[in-house]
Amino acid sequence: MSVQVSVIDSLGAIPAAEWDALVPTAGDRPVDPFTTHRFLRALESSGSVGRGTGWQPQHLLARDAEGQLVGAAPLYVKSHSQGEYIFDHAFADAWTRAGGRYYPKLQSAVPFTPATGRRFLGAEVARGPLMQALRDAAAQNGLSSAHVTFCTEAEAQAGVAAGFLHRVTQQYHWQDASFGDFEGFLASLSSRKRKTIRKERAVAQGFGGTIRALTGDGIRPAHWDAFWAFYQDTGSRKWGRPYLTREFFEAAHETMRDDVLLVLAERDGRAVAGALNFIGATTLYGRYWGCLEDHPCLHFELCYYQAIDWALAHGLNRVEAGAQGEHKLARGYLPEKVHSLHWFADERFGQAVADYLREEGAALRSEMRLLESFAPFRRGEAPARGARF
Repeated sequence: MSVQVSVIDSLGAIPAAEWDALVPTAGDRPVDPFTTHRFLRALESSGSVGRGTGWQPQHLLARDAEGQLVGAAPLYVKSHSQGEYIFDHAFADAWTRAGGRYYPKLQSAVPFTPATGRRFLGAEVARGPLMQALRDAAAQNGLSSAHVTFCTEAEAQAGVAAGFLHRVTQQYHWQDASFGDFEGFLASLSSRKRKTIRKERAVAQGFGGTIRALTGDGIRPAHWDAFWAFYQDTGSRKWGRPYLTREFFEAAHETMRDDVLLVLAERDGRAVAGALNFIGATTLYGRYWGCLEDHPCLHFELCYYQAIDWALAHGLNRVEAGAQGEHKLARGYLPEKVHSLHWFADERFGQAVADYLREEGAALRSEMRLLESFAPFRRGEAPARGARF
């Protein structure tokens, strides 16, 4: 099949139905909501990405000889490395010290979203041309590099064949093992870990209020007002300024509230803490947390235990709790591999990065084996691992 690749600078340039026809689905939901037209368009229309943000959309479209859209890739010109969660600051520093200019670079990613998913959407026949177009765009425009972050393992393997370097990092994910309910999950843990989690839940739930899990039409504009305050507090402390604008949450309410699970802790008639999750076909994705009052263990309850509870009750078999955090291990979230691809215009620099990635990969494998030895599960009770894509 002959495939031609073009570029658009906004999701507004393509009908939602045409783009979403490429997004992987399972049942009546996308595998994950992050590459849907509604999510990426909400980032653009809200000003969370675009002019002045360091995330300039340059999405790739692949069409066959009849003009039918057969593939696409979300793509951004980046002027920094913020909001990516696959950290390449060492690459940027080394490139600069060698006298080069690392930024701008190209990145196929979902902004501010460390969740694994397809980055090359649509038919497999389009994947090769899209990968080649990504490399060509970087080379022809004199850019230092091209990157694909939080791609699937299958895409990573295809990327290696296409001349990209493969990097493996890790996150912590919770996986169902036919637990049935939260008590079934607890029964799979060692006695000491089980007692600790029960104590943490009791302490958290004794904060003096109620905890509610809201989705769909149960989420009202006032709930977003409350969560915006939480998000601003967390964002200003972690990143200097929040990545998402207030308008993003308004757009999410209009077009994505069925994709959202909002867990709120309320006391004396107002929300004092909350956690925002997105709902996939088989996975619940924890994204943001914040609070206006500090209460012991409430973070663990809203972000981790409520997520497990809800996933089990709604037939989801996985919870991804975002980037980093060894403290998740004691709460049943185990280390999982995360994949990314990297291409550098300078072959010598690319070889130096390849050497670094081999050493980093060996160290990561050792670290993951060590971390798994501290898993809270009883012998033989840990969930089976495996790729989802």
